[in-house]
Amino acid sequence: MLIARLERVGLTVPTDVQSTAIPTILQNHDVVIQSYTGSGKTLAYLLPILCEVGPFAEKLSQDEDSDKRIGVEAVIVAPSRELGMQIVREFEKILGPEDKKLVQQLVGGANKSRQEEALRKNKPSIVVGTPGRIAEISATGKLHTHNCRFLVLDEVDELLSFNFREDMHRILEHVGRRPGAEPHNKAKGPLVRRTERRTILVSATVPFSVIRAASSWGRDPVLVRAKTVVPLESVPAAGPDTLSKNPTNSSSTITQGAADSLPPGLKHYYCVSKLQHKVDSLRRCVHALDARSVIAFMNHTKRLKDAVFKLEARGITAAELHGDLGKLARSTTLKKFKNGELRVLVTNELSARGLDVAQCDLVVNLDLPTDSIHYAHRAGRAGRLGRKGYVVSMCEESEVFIMKKLHKQLGIPIQKCDFPEGKLSVFKEETIKEMSSEATAR
Repeated sequence: MLIARLERVGLTVPTDVQSTAIPTILQNHDVVIQSYTGSGKTLAYLLPILCEVGPFAEKLSQDEDSDKRIGVEAVIVAPSRELGMQIVREFEKILGPEDKKLVQQLVGGANKSRQEEALRKNKPSIVVGTPGRIAEISATGKLHTHNCRFLVLDEVDELLSFNFREDMHRILEHVGRRPGAEPHNKAKGPLVRRTERRTILVSATVPFSVIRAASSWGRDPVLVRAKTVVPLESVPAAGPDTLSKNPTNSSSTITQGAADSLPPGLKHYYCVSKLQHKVDSLRRCVHALDARSVIAFMNHTKRLKDAVFKLEARGITAAELHGDLGKLARSTTLKKFKNGELRVLVTNELSARGLDVAQCDLVVNLDLPTDSIHYAHRAGRAGRLGRKGYVVSMCEESEVFIMKKLHKQLGIPIQKCDFPEGKLSVFKEETIKEMSSEATAR
C-alpha cells in the first residue's frame, strides 16, 4: 500500500542515502544520517516511520502490548518553522487528504490553542514541530509521548545550540519514556538510554558535537552516508574550525563530514569586490550566469533592506527574508519566490537550513560564512536532487584567505572569477586549489 502511494506521487526511485538509511532504520538501529542538502534525507527517515506508524503499518496482533496503540508514536524536531512545515508537507503528500490528520504540526508562531485542540480531537500518531513549542505543550500535559517509538532530530547540529538547550532536554527526557521510568541513571548519564525508542539524527554536516550527542542519546548508533553504514565510534572526531579573521589561527583540521554535505552538481567561485560594490557585483553575476532563482546571503539583518532596494532600482525583482518579519510576510515572500515572481531572495542564516526551492540555481554569499559548515548549508540551497548550480562568494581582498581555508576544509576547487561585459570570466590560474598547492610547495 505504501509503495502504491509513493508511485501515485511520483516517487519511484530512491536516492543513494534513502537506499542505505531506510533498511538500516527498519533493522532497529539508532542512526545519524549525513548527506548533502537536497539529497532526500527527509524521506530517508519519513518512509521507515510510515512503515511502522499510521495506515501503512502492519497491524499489531491482539497479544502485543496494547500501550503501543496509545498516543504519539513519532516525534520529529526541527530548528525552524519553515523546515518543520516542509516536513509536514512531505508527510501529507504521501498520506493523502484522507489520512493527513495523522500528522500534527507544533511549530512556534502558530496558534497554540488550535494546536492543542487538534491534538485532542485528531489524536495524531506523528508530531512535527520546533523545540520550544513541543516542550511548551508537553509541559502542560497535553502532549503524550511516553510510548513514542521514533525521535527524529532534523538539522541536529543546529538543535544543539545553546538557544534550544532547555527545550531539547525536556524532549529527550519525555519522548519514549514510560510513566514511572527512572529519569536519571548515573552509570549512563543524565539521559537514560531507551531500549525501545529509535533515535534518528539528521544533518548535512556532522561535527564532533553531533557525534558526542548521538553517542549519548542513542544505542550504539551508526553513521549512514550514501552507500555506506559505519559504527559511529569508528568516525574520527574533529572539532569545528571557525574562519577567524586572523590567518595565523588557522587549523589544519578538516571539519568532519563537511565535504560530504555539498551537492555534486555545484561549481564554486569567488569574486573580489569592495564592500560598497558587492550588490552591483551580485547584479552582474545574476545576468552573467542567467540565473533565474537566486538566494543571496548576508550576515546582518539590518543590511538586507538596502541590498533589496539597490537590486530593485536596477530592475531585478527581489525581497528580503529574515526572522524579524511576521509569519504572513515570510510565507508570502517564500510563495512568491517559489512561484518565480521574485528573482533574488536576500536573506540571513535563517534560510541556510530547511528552505527547499528546487529551482534555485545560484547561491551568492554577499557576506562570507563563518565556517565550512555554514558554507555547506548555504551552498546546499542550489544543486538540489542532482541539478546543476553555482555558488559565488563576494569577498574583499583582505578576505581571500578565508576562501583558501574553505577550500582546504571542504576539499573543493574554488575559482576566482569576474563578470566583465555580462559574461563569466574565470581566472583558471588563480583557483584556490592551485594557490594552495603553490603555497605548500614553497
